[in-house]
Amino acid sequence: MLIWIAIGGAAGSVSRYLLGGVVQRASAAALPVGTLAVNVIGCFLVGVLVQHFMNMTSPVMRATLIAGFCGGFTTFSAFGIETAALIEGGAYGKAAAYIVMSVSLSILAVFVGMAASRQSPPEPPHSNRTTIR
Repeated sequence: MLIWIAIGGAAGSVSRYLLGGVVQRASAAALPVGTLAVNVIGCFLVGVLVQHFMNMTSPVMRATLIAGFCGGFTTFSAFGIETAALIEGGAYGKAAAYIVMSVSLSILAVFVGMAASRQSPPEPPHSNRTTIR
């Protein structure tokens, strides 16, 4: 199982790097919005996955996607460093805004992800039969 978590983590880390960079370059904001976007998207995804896997018995898939991919994708360690840099630079208001937005939007995204997952139709049962059309 650990190799699957590692593979998921690698994919999540690369995705975080690419998406965070794209969002940050596309934004004129003085805040680290690339990290903010990744945190919110990652929390939404965790909400969807936790809800999806709540009653399923696929520990490898659950660990690969939640601990692996989402663990590599979400960036609260980067959040800490960037907040500290804002504070050290004397940008106390920006640091406070960044903290409030990161935490509140990420928690909201978890609930929205869970609600969205509850609303999606159930997956059809898997079949080993091949249908020829």
